[in-house]
Amino acid sequence: MIKKVYKRILPEKTRILIKVFLQKLVYPFYLGNKYYCNCCNKSFRKFLSKGNIRRQNAKCPYCSSLERTRLLDLYLDKTLKIYEKNGIKILHFAPEDCLFKKLSSLDIEYIDGDINPNYARNIIDITNIGFTDNYFDLIICSHVLGHVPDEEKAIKEMYRVLKYNGLAIVLTLINPNLKNTFEDCNIKQPADKLKYYGEPDLCRLHGLDFGNRLMKQGFSVKQIDYREQLPSAVVVKNSLGNGERELIYECKKNVPDIS
Repeated sequence: MIKKVYKRILPEKTRILIKVFLQKLVYPFYLGNKYYCNCCNKSFRKFLSKGNIRRQNAKCPYCSSLERTRLLDLYLDKTLKIYEKNGIKILHFAPEDCLFKKLSSLDIEYIDGDINPNYARNIIDITNIGFTDNYFDLIICSHVLGHVPDEEKAIKEMYRVLKYNGLAIVLTLINPNLKNTFEDCNIKQPADKLKYYGEPDLCRLHGLDFGNRLMKQGFSVKQIDYREQLPSAVVVKNSLGNGERELIYECKKNVPDIS
């Protein structure tokens, strides 16, 4: 009841600001040397837990990065060298705050977007992206597609606005025990979604066929478990997850063969 009243009285944007403010007050109690967040460059004795089924040492006490965010930051930095580039065009859906701060400070055209105006500067519907064909060099789409009712249309739109030889970096929750993605249009209530999909606002639970779903719309796809390319000590100290939320799907829009 208290939560309902709190949400009714205060707008979502204000609640987000209060949450960030309170977190900044308490994070010093977590300082230490056991864990390291590469997103904010701070060290902690432990990370916060996160999730309906609690994942231990998941969330950074200072910048709120999750396992997948820290892994994605390392991939953007070490492999794609994004933080060293300038003049490129990036579209970032549902931007993680710590990545937003890094990317928006670069000498690039950086467009952050979300269908909810409280989470990005630009209101952008991923199924109807208001940009011309072949516009962006890079698209970042982490844990978005599972929440989109028309996933096929969203993937087609990302493909459309991406330049030839451009990359879309996609992450999602993967159930390694599912050969095929599970979705049922009759599952509508949050409680039922939580039961069948693992989160109350998901539209489906992706399985091992997720890469094929991306390729079906034209992308050339590489599935990357980036943790395997990093020293084991980094995987542990940065707490980079178990792979269910951290697999990177590197999707390339190839130049069409006109021969």
